[in-house]
Formats: sequence, C-alpha cells, structure tokens
Amino acid sequence: MKHRVTLIPGDGVGPEVSEATRRVLEATGVQFQWDIAVIGQNAMEEFGTPLPDEALESVRRNKVAIKGPVTTPIGSGFRSVNVALRQKLDLYACLRPCKTYSGIDTPFKDVNIVVVRENTEDLYAGVEFDKDDIMTARLFDLVLEATGKKVREDSAVSLKLISEGASSRIIRFAFDYARKNGRKKVTASHKANILKFTDGLFLRTFHEVSREYPDIESVDMVLDATCMQLVRKSEQFDVLVLPNFYGDLLSDLCAGLVGGLGVAPGANIGDDIAVFEPTHGSAPKYTGQNKVNPLATMLSGVMMLHHLEELEAANRLEAAIAQVIAEGKNLTYDMKPDNPVGTSQVADAVIEKLG
Repeated sequence: MKHRVTLIPGDGVGPEVSEATRRVLEATGVQFQWDIAVIGQNAMEEFGTPLPDEALESVRRNKVAIKGPVTTPIGSGFRSVNVALRQKLDLYACLRPCKTYSGIDTPFKDVNIVVVRENTEDLYAGVEFDKDDIMTARLFDLVLEATGKKVREDSAVSLKLISEGASSRIIRFAFDYARKNGRKKVTASHKANILKFTDGLFLRTFHEVSREYPDIESVDMVLDATCMQLVRKSEQFDVLVLPNFYGDLLSDLCAGLVGGLGVAPGANIGDDIAVFEPTHGSAPKYTGQNKVNPLATMLSGVMMLHHLEELEAANRLEAAIAQVIAEGKNLTYDMKPDNPVGTSQVADAVIEKLG
C-alpha cells in the first residue's frame, strides 16, 4: 500500500533534516507518495503569507504530514506559524515521547515519558492587548469594575484561556493513549493552588475524566513539584498531561533528561489529522551547512509509521537509529563533539543499519 503524505520541509535547517528523514523512511520499504507543501518564512517570501491555503488543503486531504522546523520571529513579525497550523487544523494534542537510548550522554537512565500537551488555548491562544492601546485601557476599566483591582497603566496583557471542552478532550486523549500503548499512569500537572479558576477547571476536569479509566492510575501534581520530581525521580512518570503553556516548557525539560532536542520527536494530532515534527527549532544560522542532527525528525518519522500502522517498519527504523546512537560513530556535533559527521551522513548510517 502506498501512503500519500504531505511533506513540509520547513525553513532554516528544516529542508536538510526533512530530506534525511525522507530517505530513511523510504529505505524501510514502505511506499510513499509525497505532496510537498511550503509554509513559514519561505512561504512568506513566495506567497505573501506564512501559511498558504494550498499547504493547509494538502494536509487536510492527506490526513498525515511530516514537517521540518519553521522559523518564528521573536518579538515582531508574524505570529508562530506552528501555532497557527495547529489551530487551523484543530490539532489539539501535542504528543512528545522522551526516551533514553544507550550511548547518549545523560545522567538520567531509563527515562520513558510521554508528554501530552493541549495545543489550542491557554496563553498561546493569542488573545493579547498591547501597552497603551485603547482596548487595553477598556480592559483595565472592566477589571477595576469587576474586581476592584487597579492594573498598572503601563501593562500589556495576555489572556489565559482554559475551557472545560478543550481540557476534557486533551485529558481523554492522554488516557486513551495510555490504554492503547500499555501505559499504566497519567499525571496531570497544574498550578491550581494559585490559579483557582483556570487551572482549577483543568484539574477538576482531569479528576472527572479519570473516573472513566479505572484501569489507569491517575495522579495530579503542582507544576513546580513536577519539575523537581522529573529531575529527582523521573521513573515515577509515565504519561504527563498539561495545559498548553506548561506542556511547552515541560516537554523541553523532559527532552533535556534524555539528551536534548536532537533526539526529541513530536506529533500534533487532531481527530482525523496528524502532523509529525521534531521538537527543536529551525536554527537558521546553520542553514545549508549539513550540520544539524536529523534524529529528532527521523524519530518523528517512527511515530508516523506507527500512526500509519506500519509497525514492523517503525520498529526496524527505531532499532536502526538506536544502533547508530549506541555505536557513536556517525553522530552530529551536538552528540559527538570530536569528529562529528553531517546530517546526510547520519541518514547514510541509519540506512545501512536498515540493510
């Protein structure tokens, strides 16, 4: 069976790690028909928008995409095209497995945590009010009227939006994932001790949904305690479910436990569409240098193969990647500072292991 998949190369180093991943995916013997779609800075230059309708339609049509990293300007320019893509396609669940592989230099051993992050709301919903804007002043008047609290006039505001519907959806996704993949425990992380209404709603919803899954252990933990426990006793965690903002932070923390973003795959999933991509950014300063680690994108490809129910190929590809890591010869500079190889050479080594 040939799988029709949208391939989004991304920008910065995205095209290089995407090409390396395309090569190893094809080397598994699974047949693909690739639809190439452009988003991000390259699309901005070509189409005048970072997220062309043609790209969205390709993903909607194929239901599956694999994507390289995309540049997001800091403090100016267009908002995150990654966030926009998730919102446009209602990819409400961000799935980020964090797993240690033999040969990676990390003091944390036998980590195997899956972070499930809500993708559509919270502080990343993009409801913001700039300093000195007339609408900001109106908001401050409303706050004063409703609460009696006066906000500093030189403030900017971002609204934290937590809904019962989105919370229920992501929490149920986490429990369903745990059940389907033989996971035994789901931990919800929150700040309901301080944010009584927003995180409080998320926490109440977690406990309500957890009652539908008596076969899965459910635990809740305050966010700061979760951070400490991840580095003190990471083996207690199995599946972590979090609101959007906290999930962004803790998925990177968990990636740090297993060796860094170079081995941190990810997926953004909706009810009928899934987009697979690495956790790391586009690293534009390394563009075209054949330097950046492609393993996170390749491991995202492993996740995609599982999603496509190409289980044998997924297992063989992950085993080949694990062998390359364990041997330690064909790794990029972030994993092998002395005599590293390039992006394409890592792909060559993985393909060799696939036979």
